[in-house]
Amino acid sequence: MEDSELIILHEDNHVIAVLKPQNVACCPDESGDDNLLDCVKRYVKKTYNKPGNVYIGLVHRLDRPTGGVMVFAKTSKAAARLSEQMRSGGFEKRYLAVLCGSPSRKKATLENYLRKNSVNNMVYVCTQTEEGAKFASLDYEIREERDGLALAEINLNTGRTHQIRVQTAAINAPVYGDMRYGGDKAVKGKLALWAYSLRFAHPTTGENLRFVVLPPAENSPWKLFDINII
Repeated sequence: MEDSELIILHEDNHVIAVLKPQNVACCPDESGDDNLLDCVKRYVKKTYNKPGNVYIGLVHRLDRPTGGVMVFAKTSKAAARLSEQMRSGGFEKRYLAVLCGSPSRKKATLENYLRKNSVNNMVYVCTQTEEGAKFASLDYEIREERDGLALAEINLNTGRTHQIRVQTAAINAPVYGDMRYGGDKAVKGKLALWAYSLRFAHPTTGENLRFVVLPPAENSPWKLFDINII
């Protein structure tokens, strides 16, 4: 991504919250493509005339096709404390998704065991006893339904690879635009999954911070719904 495209939501001496564009990797991967982490490092290095390597800590991830709010740590102490919040459940990540079809229950908790196949980079629902099985949990609520689609608000209780996409597909309501997991219900288009809200305690002051960015309402299929639900 171009450095000029970086949108900063908040910055202090310890953390920097930014908006991750869709289809940009959050950190370096095997593709070698430019990524958000390196973009943030370049910004800090240039803005503050930092010599040598710049420390920016990656404390959580978003899949490449998912856009929304991310926070990075600017010190190792902040990274450690934010990571501890992740482990203890004090780090709240909320998403909006447009689902193809609508779950029979309009509000529920989904709990599954998931395993990742590193060969094809696919994640599958599995049994608890299978090798590599990891527990996955999310809460969802259907906010609106229209034209065979449903607007869902999702709160992640765990942070597994492709978790929302796999768990919603497992209840026959895959995310719009998900050609990987959508199966017979797959609809071509940009993935309609957006990390709209991030809440955590500041790693040094303890202040409760929340950052909210809604998905672009003018884009399909978001424009079908009233996404101003906050």
